[in-house]
This record gives sequence, structure tokens and C-alpha cells, in this order.
Amino acid sequence: MLILGGCSGHGEKGGAAGTPGAAGLGDPYFPHLGNGGYDVTHYALTLDYDPATRRLDATAAITARATQRLSAFNLDLAGLTVGHASVDGAQAGVRRVGTELTLRPRADIGRGATFRTVVRYSGAPRTLTAADRTREGWIGSGKRSVALGQPTGSMAWFPGNHHPSDKAAYDLRITVPKGQQAISNGELASERTTGGRTVFDWHCAEPMASYLATVAVGPYRVKLSRDAADGIPVHTAVDPAVAADSAGLLARIPAIMKWGEKTFGPYPFSSTGVIIGRPGDADYNLETQNRPFLPGPGGTGILVHELTHQWFGNSVTPKSWRDIWLNEGFAEYAEWLWAESKDGVPAQRAFDRAYADAENWAFPPAEPPTAADISARPVYGRGAMVLHQLRLAVGDDAFFALVRGWARAHRHGNASTADFTAFAQQRTDRDLTALWDAWLYGSEKPPPSKAPRGPRQQPEASRSAQ
Repeated sequence: MLILGGCSGHGEKGGAAGTPGAAGLGDPYFPHLGNGGYDVTHYALTLDYDPATRRLDATAAITARATQRLSAFNLDLAGLTVGHASVDGAQAGVRRVGTELTLRPRADIGRGATFRTVVRYSGAPRTLTAADRTREGWIGSGKRSVALGQPTGSMAWFPGNHHPSDKAAYDLRITVPKGQQAISNGELASERTTGGRTVFDWHCAEPMASYLATVAVGPYRVKLSRDAADGIPVHTAVDPAVAADSAGLLARIPAIMKWGEKTFGPYPFSSTGVIIGRPGDADYNLETQNRPFLPGPGGTGILVHELTHQWFGNSVTPKSWRDIWLNEGFAEYAEWLWAESKDGVPAQRAFDRAYADAENWAFPPAEPPTAADISARPVYGRGAMVLHQLRLAVGDDAFFALVRGWARAHRHGNASTADFTAFAQQRTDRDLTALWDAWLYGSEKPPPSKAPRGPRQQPEASRSAQ
């Protein structure tokens, strides 16, 4: 436990005293993740990183709106040393217990008030181990490192309200040695080198869940083009060791984006792209906002999966980690749809393989048993099967209209499984209760609906230009 400062909060005159915000949001798998009493609207992160020593000197300026009268509030932060904290320019008391950083302002913050918190901190950011034993947080050493935050790893490099339900805009200023690149989310606003150090300013205007924030530091080869749908900027960064093997994959981005817009509706962000590291940089691919991170070049299906997440997961973000099948089910089904559209392989064939895979039947996709299961096969494979069964139930025209409507209705917001089932039900005259009971929540393997004879085609509005 660490205590800094001697300030104690007090109620403002003429009103009832405030109360501390909750130290967690009660997520089904991570009950202490996130914090109550406020909603973050903007993070301004200033990061000075030395790869040789792995030392990070940083400042987080967090703008938030109080949702209750606050005498104190919490931020999530793992490791690192807090040197100073202030609220609206006045020093705040700081209490540190585990990953909970409690700040006590000099005076209560009124309900509905906007306030600005500044935390200065430093140290070597940690690599954390998730419940499924994968690495997250700040990963890597030497000249290469990457910050990956799913589900809790972002707390390893900046303090915040680290639950997917609290999305915010971001500005990141990252300083690294000359010759290194620092890639993040959004658009690169400026880059300048002085005194052997290079400063990169990244601006992410659209709301982002903190687990999707990233910083990739290394000798990347970067390129900016406007070859995607609607002239959206494509910002790519590739490790030199895999540049030659990545060229073909990078060339597919424009086609994937055009197909995605026709299938799912307008792209929800102002830029796209990809970060490709070396094999071993991480244990998995992650749909970091605007540009997914891949630990080495993969197949086209992987890139389709991660770019589809920009619609489903990044724009339409789960209300809690229990709803993650809405991310992964859609992204895996997109792989099936891509193969159907581009390679003539019916989605039914992928469904049949998934249906025969015993791993997909370990638990219902809408109810992972533990935190270690939120990235397990049923969330992906059986989640995709749910969508295919819905497609068979309502027909292609209604299904693809529903998918585009879902992405539009919850654009840049949060949604739950209950929101999705209600949305789907409102768009058909068929009772879908039995479908949800069997495929989303059922513990037994249900008999599948049969696909009509002949090839199933996406409607014209959903097809990619050849």
C-alpha cells in the first residue's frame, strides 16, 4: 500500500457530502475491473520510453464527468510508481492498494461536473499473465515492445477506467530514441526529432475501449496510403524481419475494406491498417483500434477477422466481458462469409466443420464459465454458428440487413447479448426464442437447421466488387 499527500476530501458547502466511487464495476469475470462514479471522455497520455532500460516516464491527463457526487474515485493501475496526482490543478491524496489507485480531491466533485485528473508515474511497465495464461500488458524487450490490453493489460502502462463499457477519445504523445517508430491508434498528427529523440503524436477521435489502445515500439517500416474504401487512410507498420513475407497480406487491405463496407455498412473509423511484428512478439492477434496487431504475417482470413472487429468489438463494444461472443462470433463468421464471397466456399461448409468440432461444445457462447474461457473456442466457433442459424432462420436479405442495422444502431457504443437478441427479434416475424435457447444458451448440442439446396449467395448490396 502506498499513500501520497495529506489532502482529505470534504463536502462542498450547501450540499450533502459526496461518497467514494466504486472500486469495480462488477463485471462477471473481472468484478474489480473498472471504477464507478465517473465516465471518462478523454485520455491524454504522454509517454517517454527508453527501450534499453525499459523505463517509462509518463503523465496521464484524464478528463471525466462525475455520475455521482464524488469524495474519492479509483483508477486501475498495475505496477509503476505514482509520483504525483492532481484533480483540477490541486494536489490530490493518493492511496495505492494492489491495482486500485484511489484519489481523494480537496473538495467533492459535484454530480455532472467535468473534472481533469493528472497522474505522473514511472517505472518498467509489466507483462501480465491473463487467466488463460496468455501474455498481455507491455510485452517485449530490447528494441521491440508492444502494449496489448485484452482483457486487463492496459492497466500495465496507464491509469484509467479499464472496463470496455467506458470508452473515450485518446491523444498519445510517445517519445522514443531516434530510429525507432512508435505506432498507436488513430491518425499520426505529427512527428519530430530533436536531440536524438523522436516524438510521435497520435490522435484517436472516435471512442475507444482501453483494451484496444496500443503502442508498438520498434524499427518498423511504416507506410501511409489512401487505397481503402472511400479514401480512408491506410497506415501500416511492419517489422523489417517479416516485410517481404507481409507484402501480399498488406495488398489485401483495400479489398477487405471494400468488402467489409458492403457487407457490414460504412467503416466506423477515420483510418485503418495493420501492425505486423515478428513471430514471438505476442501469443495472439489483437484487433487494436484502427490497426490490428499481428505477431507475424498470417493468412488473409486472419486479417479479415481482425478488420471485421473494427465494426464488431471496436465500434460496437461489449457492455461486459460476458458479451464477448458478439465480438468473436461476428469476426469468425466474417471469415466464413469472405470464403463464400471470394472463394465460392459456402458458409454452410464452415458451419458443418465447426458443428463437428467437439471443442465448440464445451459451453454456451453467451455464458463462458470463467475468465479463462472468454477466448475459448465456443466463443468463436459456436458464436459463428449462432449467426449462421439466424441467417438460415430469417433468410439472406433480412440477415444482412439486420447485421448492417446492428452495426449502425450501436455505432461507437456498447451492447449486450440481450440487446442483440431483442434487436434481431424486432426485425422478423418469426419467434427466435428457441434459436437463442438452443444455440446461445443451451448446454446440449442441438440439431442444426438445414441449408436450402444450391449455393447460398449474399445479396447484391453485400457482395464485394470483384
